Amino acid sequence: MLIISIDPVAFSLGSLTVRWYGIMVTLAVVAILVITLRETKRLGVSQDFLLSLFLWGIIGGFLGGRLVHLIDYWSYYVVHPAEVFGSAGLALYGAILGAVLAAWIYMLVQKKPFRSLDSVAEAIAVGAPLGQAIGRIGCTLNGCCFGKLSPFSSFPGAVIYSPRDTIPPQYWGVPLYPTQLYFVAWNFIVFAIVWKLRGRLKPRGVLFFLYLCLYAIGDFGLRFFRYADTSYLWGLQQGQVISLIVLVVALSLLIIRMYRFKHEASLEPVGESETEQYQEH
Repeated sequence: MLIISIDPVAFSLGSLTVRWYGIMVTLAVVAILVITLRETKRLGVSQDFLLSLFLWGIIGGFLGGRLVHLIDYWSYYVVHPAEVFGSAGLALYGAILGAVLAAWIYMLVQKKPFRSLDSVAEAIAVGAPLGQAIGRIGCTLNGCCFGKLSPFSSFPGAVIYSPRDTIPPQYWGVPLYPTQLYFVAWNFIVFAIVWKLRGRLKPRGVLFFLYLCLYAIGDFGLRFFRYADTSYLWGLQQGQVISLIVLVVALSLLIIRMYRFKHEASLEPVGESETEQYQEH
């Protein structure tokens, strides 16, 4: 049996406590930035432009992820209002939406077309799943996003958590599905797929929609093993409903963009390259 007994708090500095979750999220952001820089350099995107955009995306992603997390667990934060302004707890889809909104605002300020972000989206699609895998390791150590009671008695069917503030007492010391580790594995699979397909899908930018589709599929399925207080719609968790919406929207955009690209390519003179179509300004 895999027993996770590590203290969620890595260390303390006076009144400041640093949790493993925060450390892993920081490492996740660094991983996304490093891979995105590598990929955008390959795609010919200005690094100064990318770093400015990334800063806006980090701020927007944190605010969006935190806001959706607060809405999801509002009953808890009503009782613990002092924790509203903490950093523990981010909703992935909220972070994605917040980052996209921040990027859109940045492009408006810079007076640049939002479509010119295709290359950046292509690069982020490669780094994002690796960053998410690292972040889920933080969830594993922290104990958040824990699984339902498991009928199995050993890993990979079950893990046991020692007492911690992220898990209700009735779930201490009993077998639970290791949903966080399932998410880690799925994110590594998504990373392997998008890494293999980078530069192969046309037009540039559709890889981002493929990444969203793959993640949404895994998120929808794995949430059947994840603990939730109540169902949201049709017996599904709120996150599963969001995953279905993301899947439908992302898949539709993926198909439309690829169809339009093929249609436009069939009408263009022979010899015109994609580089000319998607040249960075």
